[in-house]
Amino acid sequence: MTDTAVAPPTVRDVVAALDARYPRAWAEQWDRVGLVLGEFETPVTRVLCVVDCVPETVEEAVAEGASLIVAHHPLLLKGVSSVAPDTYKGRIVHRLIKADIALYVAHTNADVANPGVSDALAARLDLIDTQPLVPATPGSPAAGEGRGVGRVGDLAAPMPLAELTRFVAARLPPTAAGVRAAGDPARPIRTLAVCGGAGDSFLRDAGRAGADAYLCADLRHHPASEHLAADGPALLDVAHWASERPWLDEVAGWLRAQFPVTALVSDLDTDPWTVHAVSGK
Repeated sequence: MTDTAVAPPTVRDVVAALDARYPRAWAEQWDRVGLVLGEFETPVTRVLCVVDCVPETVEEAVAEGASLIVAHHPLLLKGVSSVAPDTYKGRIVHRLIKADIALYVAHTNADVANPGVSDALAARLDLIDTQPLVPATPGSPAAGEGRGVGRVGDLAAPMPLAELTRFVAARLPPTAAGVRAAGDPARPIRTLAVCGGAGDSFLRDAGRAGADAYLCADLRHHPASEHLAADGPALLDVAHWASERPWLDEVAGWLRAQFPVTALVSDLDTDPWTVHAVSGK
């Protein structure tokens, strides 16, 4: 009787597919993407998709029997002179190697992809007719085919800013930081710009795109204040992890469609903020 079992892909196979979907040339020059560590010929049967490669998600991968972690944020973004086991990142590297778990990163190359990080965020909020908030620069490696940073589209139905804030909080993964908004609570919002991760460098772009509101993470006091004073779109500030978590579902589904693997998604909240209190409440 012929054995029809399909051999599992190797780390090399999965990395090649991920590199084709998120070419490393699309990443910003300062970024560090691609395979970080792992043996190319190791079979891959289980993959864990995470926003952050931290000790907690590494242990989750070990417990799940994963042989590959696909992470959004780079572990080694800045240069290090040592990965000794008495350093934070060194401990992670040693744990991954001992557990025979490879690590792959898709960061700014996944941000500009189509579909990419902001597409998943826009889909979670039911945006329609989406376009890049900042299209990839003509002539750049990522140019064309709807690629670029962020997305802008229309809500399924207009709603006041206060209602939109509650809607976003219900649709995104819960975090201690929650969702906060800036602007007139009664302002009607039809067109929404979104950007997974830190996005205050694109405040002007949201205004130029005709958005009524702009949602991103890590908004700072002075840029937000000056933006609103200049009659810019209303603002929604969400937790960094929550804004990028929806992408994990999309990439995990794609991996399952490409390979006979179990692709899991980490719901471990790696946002650093763990306590929230409202003054006077």
